[in-house]
Amino acid sequence: MNNHISSLETFHLPVMLNEVIKLSSPSSKKKFIDCTFGGGGYSKEILKFPNTFVQAIDRDDKVLIIAKKLEKKFQERFKFTQIKFSQLATIAKDCVDTVIFDLGLSSIQLDDLDRGFSFKSRKKLNMTMGLNDLTALEVINNLSEKDLKSVIKILGDEKEANKIAKNIIKHRNIKKITNTVDLVRIIEKSKKKNYSSKINPSTKTFQALRIFVNKEITELIYGIINATKILKPGGKILVVSFHSLEDRIVKYFFTNFSKNKSRPSRYFPEKEIKDSSLFDEYKNNVIRPSKKEIEQNNRSRSAKLRFAVRSKNKFSFPEGLIEKFKKYLVLESIND
Repeated sequence: MNNHISSLETFHLPVMLNEVIKLSSPSSKKKFIDCTFGGGGYSKEILKFPNTFVQAIDRDDKVLIIAKKLEKKFQERFKFTQIKFSQLATIAKDCVDTVIFDLGLSSIQLDDLDRGFSFKSRKKLNMTMGLNDLTALEVINNLSEKDLKSVIKILGDEKEANKIAKNIIKHRNIKKITNTVDLVRIIEKSKKKNYSSKINPSTKTFQALRIFVNKEITELIYGIINATKILKPGGKILVVSFHSLEDRIVKYFFTNFSKNKSRPSRYFPEKEIKDSSLFDEYKNNVIRPSKKEIEQNNRSRSAKLRFAVRSKNKFSFPEGLIEKFKKYLVLESIND
């Protein structure tokens, strides 16, 4: 049992741990929410400081064994709940000091080939992170050609989405697609060979399916909205993202709902401006992993860390964020 726990914990290395802890200031703050518990890296580091309480969440039941171990060790200071980002507000009875998001796929999920996240797997198509309504197998075999094309093109930024979708339909009309091997072959036959590219031809399609199956964009948007709702004035929201769409959403939210963006003109009299910003002045600083960290953990190479500080203003729902990324929300709901 202990060996199994240890192996799970070492699977996932928390990205930019030192930077996250420094920004969180756990020596002077008490209440944290770790929104992507995973192997427990962030939570365990925060709990080293005596005046801290961590509420951790994760949708993946595979991490329960690690969470139970921490709950036993820190009975009064750590609690775990298996929920998704969008349900965040349901577990916070009081306002919190810091909310941390570590987005994307964890090593615990990617390295478990039985779950079918990786194109290196030879198992059944699945790609579920937990608390899902459908699997990648159902998506591939049931979505229309038009919807498949949209998913692969929009969520994967795949230029050859049209041909991939056509060939998926053609193949499944003959025989149901059940495993990653079949899907990889279809994708490889659909794409033009690019010998200069270091990216596996299946990467973007697999990313798109994973995002769609887990409604990752919907969960991110409603997750950061709910996090902002439960933050104390002066509290921080930290987000580690791994691909451009995630980062674009976070950057837009922090930038367009901050005090400096809310003011229409610096020449406009301050007393005539009604400040309804959610965040204090946002500095568009992106923190990236060090060269040393990338050498130790190659999966951190694409990571970006952004943070914003909650203003004193009353929470108002950011309709503009929903409107800006509506096409992604609509796309992820086509199977509802």
